[in-house]
Amino acid sequence: MKKTTLAIASLALLASGAAVAQDFAAGTLLVRARAVHLDSANKDSTGLNLSLDNKTLPEVDFTWFFSPNLAAELVLTVPQKQRVYAGSTQIGTLKHLPPTLTLQYHFNHASGGIKPYVGAGLNYTRFSSVDLLGGAADLKRNSVGLAFQAGLDYPLAKNLYLNVDVKKVYIKTDVIAGGNSIGTFKVDPVLFGVGLGWRF
Repeated sequence: MKKTTLAIASLALLASGAAVAQDFAAGTLLVRARAVHLDSANKDSTGLNLSLDNKTLPEVDFTWFFSPNLAAELVLTVPQKQRVYAGSTQIGTLKHLPPTLTLQYHFNHASGGIKPYVGAGLNYTRFSSVDLLGGAADLKRNSVGLAFQAGLDYPLAKNLYLNVDVKKVYIKTDVIAGGNSIGTFKVDPVLFGVGLGWRF
C-alpha cells in the first residue's frame, strides 16, 4: 500500500512538474525584474588608482524568443549614481545608464525544469552628471563594449520563474584633464543578478 501511494505521489509530482516546466516557444516574451550587484574591475592607466564603489541596483529585462532555443534580451535600468575614488579618497561622483542587448541560446530543460542559457552581445553606457575634482577632471561620455552572460530560469509556477544571471560587461572611458586625455578607466564589471520572470 505504501509503495502504491508513493508511486501515485511520484506520478502526480512528475505530471505537475511537466505542466510547470514548459519549453519556451517562438513568440514567447519573458519579462524579468532583478536585483543586480555590480562589482567593478577598476583598472586605469592614469596613475590615479581610480575606482567606483560597488552597489546593488534594480533592473528590468525583456527576452523575446525567436525559437525555443534562440532569444534576444534587452536589459534596462535607470541612471545609477556612484562614487569615484582615487586610491581611498573620494574625488567625485557620476551617473551612468548601461542598457545591454544580448543574443541568447537556451538549452533544453534538464531534470526539474531548469532552463540554462548563455548569451553574448553589446553594452552601451552613457555617463552623465560627472563631477570629478570639483570640475578639474571629466570623462568621455559614451562607451560601447562586449557583454557575455550565463544564467538559468527555474519554474516556480506555470508562467513564473526564478532567475539567476551573471554578466561580464566591458565598459571603459577616457579620463580628461586640462582638455587632454590622461589615460583610460576600465570599469569592466561583473554583474550578479537574482530575480523573478513572468512569461507571456
